[in-house]
Amino acid sequence: MKTYSVTDVGRRRKINQDYVFASTKAVGNLPNLFIVADGMGGHNAGDYASRCAVNTIKEYIEQNEGQNPIKLIHEAIQLANARLLDEASKQMELAGMGTTIVVTTICGHYAYTANVGDSRLYLIADDEIRQITKDHSLVEEMVRLGQLTKEEARCHPDKNIITRALGVSRQVDVDFFDYKLEPDSILLMCSDGLSNMIDDEGILQIAAGDGSIEERALMLIRTANDHGGKDNIAVILIEPDTNEVE
Repeated sequence: MKTYSVTDVGRRRKINQDYVFASTKAVGNLPNLFIVADGMGGHNAGDYASRCAVNTIKEYIEQNEGQNPIKLIHEAIQLANARLLDEASKQMELAGMGTTIVVTTICGHYAYTANVGDSRLYLIADDEIRQITKDHSLVEEMVRLGQLTKEEARCHPDKNIITRALGVSRQVDVDFFDYKLEPDSILLMCSDGLSNMIDDEGILQIAAGDGSIEERALMLIRTANDHGGKDNIAVILIEPDTNEVE
């Protein structure tokens, strides 16, 4: 398995509130683990929220003896949500903080992904790109209701309003997806700092294009910045090993 992860502050922001974790080695009973978080909140609160959520999820999975990946990830996300709320209640400067989260593990032929918010996971195979996760955002709800097209949603003034996040309420709904991987599959996890700056076809051309996995990940960052870089940008590219998938 090959992977490369990177974050960038972008062209408009002073603080990077995106945080990533990527391990091709086992984390607890999971054979690998990949996480992207996009924090929100004033001052350093968003930065703290994304980092705290990712580290909480990683530590819970490291220490838990469970075998079911979906159950493990769900429990870890719920713990991260509770921890953010507790920390915010103790420190005034952290009040109102929150974060999106997208978590993935690859087990043999299948990948298991969870998300809350509008950070995404894409599956690229056979020269096609498919968004696996569903954005928890106001404009995505409008797209689902037929009130906006996908292209209109990308440019909508309310596109940054999310309807779910960690750290907002004691109960958080988590969406789960499991899907089969083909030998040539590429997984891309990202924050909206990438997906708001580059359309899906542009992402496909770069992520499945020429160059090493590192070069393609950095090209995604560079292109998002060239298109305006209006937000922090997080990218994890993953190429499962053909022999592991077959």
